[in-house]
Amino acid sequence: VQLVESGGGWVQPGGYLRLTCAASGLTLNSYAVAWFRQVPGKEREGVLVNRSPGGMTWHSDSAKGRFTVSRDNAANTAYLQMNSLKPDDTAIYYCAVGRPIASSWRDTRTYHYWGQGTQVTVSS
Repeated sequence: VQLVESGGGWVQPGGYLRLTCAASGLTLNSYAVAWFRQVPGKEREGVLVNRSPGGMTWHSDSAKGRFTVSRDNAANTAYLQMNSLKPDDTAIYYCAVGRPIASSWRDTRTYHYWGQGTQVTVSS
């Protein structure tokens, strides 16, 4: 099983990025897909999780109204669209798959597989 993130980079405040999580070795639409982020010295933070294609998505407060998730089932790929980016969004972003429930979606132990991360830097 492999999850590979891409699409990170540098963007100015107010800009946007779309991250990609490409899966192999598993069928992504059988799992919830989550995005986490981490900055040095801090715990990995849940950004959002999409339980299933077309299903419910739970967001962190910081992601609500700005970040959305989508999937391409044929490509076995998920995306994180990030709009109105702020400097506080600077972090390494990870995708993960698992089967969380509402009370556990932010718990990293809920997820079976992780990608290697992609750096997002928001600055002027």
